[in-house]
Formats: sequence, C-alpha cells, structure tokens
Amino acid sequence: MSTKAKVLLGFAIYFGGLVLIGVLFGSDGKNETFQPQEEFRLESWVDITILGIDMSINKAVLYLWMASAVTIAVMVGVARKMRQKPNLVQMTVELAFDLVDDQITNENLDKKRAIRWFPWIATSFFFILISNLIGLIPLPVNTAHPVDIFGLEVPSFALYAATANLAVPLVLTLIVWISYNVEGIAEHGFFGYFKTWLPAGLEDMPFAFKAFVWVIEAISNLVRIVSLSVRLFANILAGHLLLLFMGGGLAVLLGIAALGWLTFPAAFAFFVFEIVIVAGLQAFIFSILTAIYIGGATADAH
Repeated sequence: MSTKAKVLLGFAIYFGGLVLIGVLFGSDGKNETFQPQEEFRLESWVDITILGIDMSINKAVLYLWMASAVTIAVMVGVARKMRQKPNLVQMTVELAFDLVDDQITNENLDKKRAIRWFPWIATSFFFILISNLIGLIPLPVNTAHPVDIFGLEVPSFALYAATANLAVPLVLTLIVWISYNVEGIAEHGFFGYFKTWLPAGLEDMPFAFKAFVWVIEAISNLVRIVSLSVRLFANILAGHLLLLFMGGGLAVLLGIAALGWLTFPAAFAFFVFEIVIVAGLQAFIFSILTAIYIGGATADAH
C-alpha cells in the first residue's frame, strides 16, 4: 500500500470513528457542572496568616516547592556524581550549562559580569525549565472536581505549574529589573545611568525632543516588568488551557463525546510541542533577556 493510500485510510478511519461515536452517543447537552476555570483557582489547603499577610498553602505553593526541590536535587545530584564518561542526565545538564554559559551569559556580558551573574542566570534558567516540565505531568491536585474512590473524595488529575501563577514570574522579573538598574547605577553613577537612557546621536536635537525620547525610554524600562513576567506566565497558562480543552475538556463542557475523538490528536500534538519547544524556549527567553538587560544597563550607550 502506498503512503498516500495509508494517509487516506487513516483519515477515513479517523472521521469514520468520529461519525460513529457521534451517532452512538450523540450529545448530552451542555454540561453546567463542569467549570474549567476551577482547575486554575487557588483554593487554600492550609490557612496560614502571619502579621496579617496571607501565607496559606495552596496548589501554587506546592508546585513552587516541587520545582525548587527538583531543581536543587538535580543540580546537587549531578555535581556530586560527575563522571569522566557522563551518563545521559549529566550530559543533558552539561549541555544546558554550556548553552547558558556560552550563548546567554558570555554573549551578552563582559567577562567580569558574566562570572558574577552566571549563577543567577543559570539558576533561573533551570528553575523555569524544570517548573515548566513538572507542569506537564498530570498530578492529583484538582480539588474542584474530586473523584470518589470507595467513598473517599480524591482530587482529580490536572496540569499546573509554578510559572502558571503570575506571582512567581513577577517576583523573578522584579529581581531582574532591580538588579540591572542597580548594576547600571553602579557602573555609570546615579545621574549618568539615567543619561544613558537617551540614545546616542541626539546631542544636536531640541531639548523638548530629547525629553520626549527619554520619557519613551523610561516607559519602556518600566514596561519590561510587565512584558518579561506576563510573557512567561501567559505562555504556560495558555498551553495548559489548550491541553485542557483539547484533551477532553471541550467535549465534557459541550456534552459531545465525539468531539473528544476529534480534539485528542490535537491535544497530543500540543503536549509534545509544549515539552519540546515551549518549556525550554520560555526558560531560554527569560534568561537571555536577563543577560541582555544587564549588558545594556552597563554599556556606554543604551
């Protein structure tokens, strides 16, 4: 059988199965009890209040702990078991370290600052990467839709990630934002640093125009807090939403069983895409922008 015939046969089986499931099961009508947004609601598991500050333990805290613990365990474990002939885990970590060292840190920072900032850039890269990967492992954390097992209500499986909670990317971003501005002030002096926000070549331009450009640069600097944090948060959250709906959430919500047959292949494709591309790409983007911002703040001209 030729490749073309195999492809056509595959499509025929696929759509035939879709029609068959639709005829057999039809539509149960819209499911009013299933609320997809509940999977992302942060319900408090252990209420803790310290000095009026809510420090309760919830799903986001659990994933933050897991991401931190796995990052530390992997890094310390590899460091203590270094071999002349590395195994797969050591080889993977070494390749990632070389990526951060060569392509991210040394490409954007001078040697002195590359040595100083490599620990933070590498740590944030591995933390975000591992957090994103953990977020693609289904775990029993969905308390909004529990499953009854022998009379015991057990949380159903769901996807979540520490980076899918805006607070985590925002804190990482604030560390980066404060750090590169402090580096810039230390390099150029307080007023000298803010002068670098004005691009070179505008010396002969009217003062009003230079003031306008400087204000634009200042706004751009502040907007980085939003862009850097929301980029990471939105990509991870959007990926999880796509997996939720394509993996069966849409079929349950609409009460059309046949829709699951149609969307599941797309869910599998999205899942592979998230693992292979998105998880690593977002860690890379956050880390390289960190290095670029520090390098730009300490350069002679913005």
